[in-house]
Amino acid sequence: MAAVNLLLSERYPQAALMSKLDEYVTSFELFDDWEQRYEYLVDIGEQLPDMPDELKTENNRVKACMSKVWIDINLDDAGLVHIQGDCDTSIIKGVLALLIDLCNGLAPEQIQSIDMDEIFQRLHLDSHLSPNRHVGVYAMFELIKQKAMAAQKSGCNRHNDMLIKH
Repeated sequence: MAAVNLLLSERYPQAALMSKLDEYVTSFELFDDWEQRYEYLVDIGEQLPDMPDELKTENNRVKACMSKVWIDINLDDAGLVHIQGDCDTSIIKGVLALLIDLCNGLAPEQIQSIDMDEIFQRLHLDSHLSPNRHVGVYAMFELIKQKAMAAQKSGCNRHNDMLIKH
């Protein structure tokens, strides 16, 4: 299965995104109740690599989110998105980690075509997150989309903590 996912991700990044989403849906369905699913989201968030403090700037902050959320994006040499993020609340950090996992390695244009409503519906987040959290999660995704396109337009890549312009 890993070889199939690798092939999909190399040739069809959007198919790989759906495969990752399918894996999350399957994992969510293994749990009997939402308390366990929330714990799973917390676990996902705990696996998110630490974001350097110097990237936790006002420019990287998700303003419409009640939690403190930061997102930074850079592109690799192939023009694919790599996201770093952090959050001060555990459940939203888990959702952020899930979004980062779904978007990492995609081209900015592919991220624009992701249907956030589908993600919410398939994971049943639409009926289990508060309205304020809905707004915050959609704001996180909007910032990911904006920053991905901005990085592409500016032609910026970050390597070894150094900003390089093409």
